[in-house]
Amino acid sequence: MSDLPITQRSVMTLFSDSKSPSSHRVRLMAQEKDIPLEIIEVDTSAGMPEDLIELNPYGTLPTLVDRDLVLYEPQVIVEYLDERFPHPPLMSVDPVAKARARQMLRQIEQEWYQLADTIVQKEDEEAAKLARRDLQERIIQMIPVFDHQPYFMSEEYSLVDVSLAVLMWRLPYLGIELPKSAKAIQDYSDKVLSREMFMESLSDDELDMREVY
Repeated sequence: MSDLPITQRSVMTLFSDSKSPSSHRVRLMAQEKDIPLEIIEVDTSAGMPEDLIELNPYGTLPTLVDRDLVLYEPQVIVEYLDERFPHPPLMSVDPVAKARARQMLRQIEQEWYQLADTIVQKEDEEAAKLARRDLQERIIQMIPVFDHQPYFMSEEYSLVDVSLAVLMWRLPYLGIELPKSAKAIQDYSDKVLSREMFMESLSDDELDMREVY
């Protein structure tokens, strides 16, 4: 790691949780865009490091530092990276398509990821059981969407697929099995998870979720 203060480094720095889907999608974005990124994996069980707290008053992950710019809202981070590094573009320029994508991205982050967190935390077995059932049902309800186009609501791989891919990877770890009627979702999952950039985005902890080496 460079001895320079984080805000003076020429390469972006990402404070990341090695198990969090929100952190994972930022790492996947960096791979998709071939963005040089210094990743600092934070052990959340040991508390947040002081340099992170100084940069981000909320002490949340992921946190991205690009010189004097500090971003700590996951959706803001991925959209910033998409605009800062425009090739390949992962968000439509069409206002209607962009609005629909942003709405879906918010749903994934605020609802689906939260359900995944409830399952993983296992603080309340009944809550985890309900969250698992709820998340499975929400995904299954989307079968017609997955079946309609090559990618989610799009002919091209997009930011929505980045967010969904990290969740698809975690389904077995979360104890969620898809029924045979969800073949369109399974085919989609196989497609996005087989991308070279996806495999390169995985942390060791995420590899352990499927014991793939």
